[in-house]
Amino acid sequence: MRFAVEEINNSSSLLPNVSLGYQIFDHCSDTLNFPSVFDFLSVNGSVPVKKKNRDYRPKVISVTGPFGSTQTITIAPLFMANIIPMINHGSSSARLSDKTVFPSFLRTVPSDRNQVQLIILLLQKFGWNWVAFIGGNNDYSRDALQVFSEEIKSADICLAYQGTVLQKSPSIGAMLDQILQLKINVIVVFAPQEYAVALIETAIQNNVRDKVWIASDSWSLNPHLPRKEGIRAIGTVIGITSKSLSLPGLEEFIYRTMSRTDQGPCAKTPSNASAQTCNQDCPSCAVVNPKVIVDEDPTYTFSIYSAVYAVATALHQSLGCGEKGCAGPGTVHPYMVFEKLKKVNFTLHGRVVEFDGNGDPPAHYDVLFWDWTSSPLFKKIGSFSKQPRTSFFLNESLIRWHTNRTVPVSVCSEECKVGYIRRVTGYHSCCFQCEVCSNGTYVNHTADLYTCKKCEDDEWSNHGSTSCKKRSVEYLHFTEFVSIGLILSAGFLIIVSVAVSCVFACNYNTPVVKSAGGKMCFFMLSCLSVSCISVFAYIGVPGWGSCIFRNPVFALFYTACISCLAVRSFQIVFIFKMAAKLPRAYDFWVKHNGQWLIIVTSVVFQILLCGIWIGTEGPHTFNNTSAYKDQIILICDMGNLYAFLTVIAFVGCLSVACFIFSYMGTDLPKNYNEAKSITFSLLIFFLAWISYFTAQIVYSGKYIQAINAVSVLASLYGILFGYFIPKCYIIIFTPEKNTPAHFQTCIQSYTKTISSM
Repeated sequence: MRFAVEEINNSSSLLPNVSLGYQIFDHCSDTLNFPSVFDFLSVNGSVPVKKKNRDYRPKVISVTGPFGSTQTITIAPLFMANIIPMINHGSSSARLSDKTVFPSFLRTVPSDRNQVQLIILLLQKFGWNWVAFIGGNNDYSRDALQVFSEEIKSADICLAYQGTVLQKSPSIGAMLDQILQLKINVIVVFAPQEYAVALIETAIQNNVRDKVWIASDSWSLNPHLPRKEGIRAIGTVIGITSKSLSLPGLEEFIYRTMSRTDQGPCAKTPSNASAQTCNQDCPSCAVVNPKVIVDEDPTYTFSIYSAVYAVATALHQSLGCGEKGCAGPGTVHPYMVFEKLKKVNFTLHGRVVEFDGNGDPPAHYDVLFWDWTSSPLFKKIGSFSKQPRTSFFLNESLIRWHTNRTVPVSVCSEECKVGYIRRVTGYHSCCFQCEVCSNGTYVNHTADLYTCKKCEDDEWSNHGSTSCKKRSVEYLHFTEFVSIGLILSAGFLIIVSVAVSCVFACNYNTPVVKSAGGKMCFFMLSCLSVSCISVFAYIGVPGWGSCIFRNPVFALFYTACISCLAVRSFQIVFIFKMAAKLPRAYDFWVKHNGQWLIIVTSVVFQILLCGIWIGTEGPHTFNNTSAYKDQIILICDMGNLYAFLTVIAFVGCLSVACFIFSYMGTDLPKNYNEAKSITFSLLIFFLAWISYFTAQIVYSGKYIQAINAVSVLASLYGILFGYFIPKCYIIIFTPEKNTPAHFQTCIQSYTKTISSM
């Protein structure tokens, strides 16, 4: 400070013809600072209780110091009340950035928030997340701990232990024992120099070995501690300090001013003061060895120097000074200096001096390594800066770790493997067990380390995945061999049905066609063809229309076919066995066209059932994502299960009735005996649908739709080849059996057989 003042007073460009005066007090006590504070605030020996700023002219226009954060926070409100600028060189507590509490406070050392952020960057750089934080019983340490606790929440770092150390306190040993028990290998010591020294000395005495010590700027450049015997055993020391800057001429100034021989106070007369230029009232200062001062910790040298220059620059502007002198007002009040001080921006020995809105300077730090094996002892290994943007650099190769050149480990739990999540087992998030993510889930290590996130419906993943893959969409394509086979089979059935219709039309008046049902045959063949068209709806991407056209259409038209067969079987049995016994019933049947009445009733009832099925919850498209992890099966869901089963049950009842009537006619004339044909057709129907439902239970792939289509085709082919083809064979290949005489002979033979029984 004296060096800076002397430079300014000898300068012709800064405050020309204006000399700065100063008073320095160092009471080494928080409470003993108050007499000096009141002296600074006094006007003619007294401190006014309240006075307007423009009328208030205290003894000083600015205050520099005190050094410690607690000391500053204690006395700062007294200066803030009257907007007396207080520019500090060593108080780095983050609390002092609050301008609502400390409006006229500025400083030339960065806020501890920046230093804490740098420490967290170091911890993250080396993967240390299980750390201890040791501080002193003062605001410097407490505020840093608060900021540290806030910042590590988003940095995946756990504060395993926090402690407060008192100088030469016996509790330090217990504190170190607890750190050893918790297996903490990285210790952040954010404490004033005297407390940090006490901690390290105790660690040496207690044989605490092989730890990483991160030193805050208050003791990282302590020149005496590295020379302590046995200190190398404690491990590795990494320090943080404000960017140091050597001041040209300072060392010479120290030797020149400290080598004076007079042991008493300087004389108060101007002549003596001019002759001796002692510039201080300190009898014991002259006996101090200048080398002791030269070798002191240089951390705060530039911050003190720049603080004085900042005040001088603000005063220079307040007085309106120029190259030829100062033309401003003769009276300068503290608030006027403060207004200029907030806006100062100048370069001092290549370093920019300015303040942000919180009164803080730009943050510039060096990262140091205590190298026991080389000189210099404090080796710069990195830097951190927030101007013009945040930058962090670290040269790891310069660090000689105590663990044989490998980075020490300080974690509560080993990092999980890829695809595993953390399952916290205690209070700290860093203590966890690893669990693998199951199929269909994944873990995003950059977003959330604790949750297995579920894949989207159109995605899939194996267990232990870190991302999801798109599922393949599966359905029956028109180009597949199975689809082509279904199309050809359906087309062939339609062609055969048309061909049978032509054969029956050409031989419409023959006994075979009439015994088969006559006009009813063409109705049945039409229903078979329409049912067969529903097979095409099983191919391609299913939609609402294709789902409706599948099973409901088949059920409706197959019901019409089965009802025709049932009615036809019943009618033949009725004619041969019941007409004579129930003539009135037979007449009613014939008169009211009973067979068509039953068919229409059955079809209308099935239409009603299908309408209820579709109306409640009919077949609809469904993306089956549960069948296969890597596929989405596009299918038609049956919808309302009860309605669907009712429709199937009605078809089943008609089939059973048809089978009963056909069985009752097993002894009828061969030409009228349809039992074998109908039994064969129904057997195919039952087997086909039993196979389908069985397959649906054990298989859920895309080919279940093909199996459904095959069941439909099998049912239709059963009727076509079981009922119609045999009759076509008679018409085409055995025409002699398609004559009235042949049928008459069969009926007479049956009559004789019945009569003889």
